[in-house]
Amino acid sequence: MEQKTRHDRPKGIYERRVKRLLDVAISGTALVALSPIMGATALLIHRKLGSPIIFHQDRPGKDERVFRLYKFRSMTDERDESGNLLPDDRRLTRFGKLLRRTSIDELPELWNILRGDMSLVGPRPLLIRYLPYYTPEERHRHDVRPGLTGLAQVNGRNSLSWEEKFAFDLAYVRDVSFKNDAKIILKTIGKVLRRSDVLTGAALHKVAGPLDRERVKKDKSHEG
Repeated sequence: MEQKTRHDRPKGIYERRVKRLLDVAISGTALVALSPIMGATALLIHRKLGSPIIFHQDRPGKDERVFRLYKFRSMTDERDESGNLLPDDRRLTRFGKLLRRTSIDELPELWNILRGDMSLVGPRPLLIRYLPYYTPEERHRHDVRPGLTGLAQVNGRNSLSWEEKFAFDLAYVRDVSFKNDAKIILKTIGKVLRRSDVLTGAALHKVAGPLDRERVKKDKSHEG
């Protein structure tokens, strides 16, 4: 894989030292405080969707190092006659949609933050298969730890195009500060309570399909 060049920018004391300390303190406290909710969620998932309760998937993190992301499971394992999994929108139940709309499905990522794989705030960790489809500039979204929430999530979330998401990601990377992180966290809390900008299933792909397919489609249109 081609080595990317990092942004040549100075890092303040917040990004170098304080941000990680806050991540550890807040994620550790949240895991304890939210354990009753997480426990109840696990029981409901086991009852409604079965096992496993936790969904895990490898994602690229800081400097594109791969880590294992943990989330609550929100889809069934329904398959067609050939044994292939049905499309996501057909496996996402009403209960699963509720988990996603309330962002409860993302609570296990607090463990990723405590471990140091992620941060409370940063660009969202995307799929490994997307890596070859970033522009050189877009790859700088991996100059920082991926986040539980981020600038793109409070400015449209899933209702944004890929280009808009990446523009917000890069704007965040260029200006990591306590002030910006605090604003993003407060806005995230408001959006979660209002359940705004959350698209699921087929509605999600009407806005932006998988990045690899979108970029291949774009390249073919340019060739034509």
